[in-house]
Amino acid sequence: MFWRLFAINGLLFAIGTAILAASPATVSSPVLVTELPVLLVGLLLILVATAVLLRLSLAPLGELTSAMRRADLPGGGPRLAEGSGGDLRELVRSFNSMLDRLAAEHDDTAARALAAQEGERQRISRELHDEIGQSLTVALLSLRRVADRAPDALRPDIAGAQDAVRASLDDVREVAHRLRPGVLSDLGLRSALTALATEFAHSSGLAVERTVDADLPALPDEVELVVFRVAQEALTNVARHARASRAELTCTAVPGSVTLRVADDGRGGGHVAGAGIRGMRERARLIGATLSIEAGPAGGTEVRLVVPVEEG
Repeated sequence: MFWRLFAINGLLFAIGTAILAASPATVSSPVLVTELPVLLVGLLLILVATAVLLRLSLAPLGELTSAMRRADLPGGGPRLAEGSGGDLRELVRSFNSMLDRLAAEHDDTAARALAAQEGERQRISRELHDEIGQSLTVALLSLRRVADRAPDALRPDIAGAQDAVRASLDDVREVAHRLRPGVLSDLGLRSALTALATEFAHSSGLAVERTVDADLPALPDEVELVVFRVAQEALTNVARHARASRAELTCTAVPGSVTLRVADDGRGGGHVAGAGIRGMRERARLIGATLSIEAGPAGGTEVRLVVPVEEG
């Protein structure tokens, strides 16, 4: 950059000196009033030429500044064209390389975080099922034995306690199942989505219309888990925020992609990027999928996840 600016200024002064030397114009000492316009015009031409050349040389800095302001993880935003960098090409190339490196590190960190999250969910699910679930089962059996020997006056109270323990046991099993969808690893994505829609309809009281293709292509385990988690989070958002009366869950396949769609007839409105939506976006990005959250054609909200699938 230093040598570029030095060369520009040196060239302009050399050209100005050559023009003055070859022209019939002379400068008296002291300078005459009639010679001042010639000097001012020459100075103005040099300044204009310097400004134009410097503006062209430093233009990539403006683009680089704008790109820095727009850059945001994940992705880092659009990359600058290296061909437009001129003498700043190496700086532009370094900036693009920095964005690529930051995006790669962000993806790696997000993948590790999500993997740790899934591992923690499995651990908690096992503890709920194996420890708390078994403890509640033992308590339920103990109450049953007590009820058999208890006087008639205490049996209604014992029956109420049994119902409470039985309800807690069902809640624990449901939470454990949500944390670790065993049906996904045992029976595959289609069965897992079907079971998810059925359980959601039962727990929320909403009518759920589900359509899952019978011939979904085989997907890697991590991709199936992302599709399942996005469907789970989208349905959870419907129950919490949509105030809907019905929901739709569809998963269809076309050559080259699998599309998951979760829609509702709720109030719709702004979609604030909370932890759930950010988690869905992170998961989608890690498998190269496209996630969109938009207003549905008939109102409500539509979540659409498009997963690319390699042919064969």
